[in-house]
Amino acid sequence: MLAIVDSGGANIASVRFALERLGVQSELTADPAVIRAAERVILPGVGSASEGMKRLRAKGLVDCVRGLTQPVLGVCLGMQLLFEESEEDGGVETLGLIPGKVALLPNSPGITVPHMGWNTLLTGRKPALLDGVEPEARFYFVHSYAAPVNAFTVASCTHGTPFTAIVQRGNFSGAQFHPERSGPAGARLLQNFVEGRV
Repeated sequence: MLAIVDSGGANIASVRFALERLGVQSELTADPAVIRAAERVILPGVGSASEGMKRLRAKGLVDCVRGLTQPVLGVCLGMQLLFEESEEDGGVETLGLIPGKVALLPNSPGITVPHMGWNTLLTGRKPALLDGVEPEARFYFVHSYAAPVNAFTVASCTHGTPFTAIVQRGNFSGAQFHPERSGPAGARLLQNFVEGRV
C-alpha cells in the first residue's frame, strides 16, 4: 500500500489523481500507524514551510515521518521539509532528514521569483527516479524557495542560480517540481517510485 501523508497541502488531490491514472491505489491518511505500515510514502505540500510544519505537528506526524524506513518521496514543499531548516518566515526548523537550508531564490536581471513554469533538469549520473525519462524532458515548477545544490542533489535546475530539483538521502527522496503536473515525464517518475526504482 502507498500512503499519502495528509499534510493539508493543496496538491494532495492532484497527486492522488496522478497515481490513479497509473492504476496505483493510495490511501490519504494522517494515521501514524497506517503511514508506518505502508510500503511507500508520499509527503506532498504547498505553501510556506512554517505552515507545513505546523500542520504536521498538529497531526502528530513529525516524529512519524522522521522515523520512516521505507521509501519516502517529498513533493514540492514536501521536499523542502526534508531539509534541516528553511529561511522562509524568518527561519523555520524543518524535519532535519537531509543536511542543508532552503533559501529564497535570488532576484536577478530577467529572472522573476517565484519560479513558475516548465524547466529541464541537469543530472550527473542519472538517478533511478528518472529511468525512462528523456534528458530533455521538462517538469513543472512553482516555488520561491529552494535548496542549494548539495552532496545529496541527484538532479538540479537553474532559475537565475542552480538549485536542487531532486534530492536523495537513504530512503528519503524529494522533487522540487510537481511530478503530478508534469505530463508523461512526471508520470514516469511517479511510476518509478511506485515500482521501487529509487
